[in-house]
Amino acid sequence: MDARLQELLDKQAIGEVIQRYCRTLDWLDDAGQASCYWPDAAIEYGFFSGKAEDFLPVVMATERSLARRWHMLSQPLIRFHSAVSASSECYGIFGGGRMQEDGSIAGDLIGGRYLDEWEKRSGETGDEWRISARAYVLDWKSPLTDQPMFEPDPAFPLPTYRIDASGHPAYRAL
Repeated sequence: MDARLQELLDKQAIGEVIQRYCRTLDWLDDAGQASCYWPDAAIEYGFFSGKAEDFLPVVMATERSLARRWHMLSQPLIRFHSAVSASSECYGIFGGGRMQEDGSIAGDLIGGRYLDEWEKRSGETGDEWRISARAYVLDWKSPLTDQPMFEPDPAFPLPTYRIDASGHPAYRAL
């Protein structure tokens, strides 16, 4: 196969892992989140430093403590070092909120960067790209107050899901 075509396929595969990372956090999909990292991946988030297999229970417990969560990452800039290793950087925005004592939801909108190392290894579905090291850098944080509740607002009647456990009925395998 032409090397340029293989690089495009590999970039697409890495981009899909990044999207899966966001989606599986937001839907509380533990297995899907685990599929984004090699278990021995080095993770550095400030509040956690260690291996991915130890990070996953911590991050999923953190996500479950939120009344809602929303992750969005930009298209990554990817540079290949070989056919089986790469580096990437992408920007991310995260919004989340916790239930407050007064019954409202409040939290933060956070912006930062994901500095990732990637390896293509033999996995459950053949050769696959996963994160082999990740460092997160916080760039900014802003409060998010007065978030919508879980019932549609009559003045702005858009549906709002309450996702507080894995297995939400609207979650689809993609």
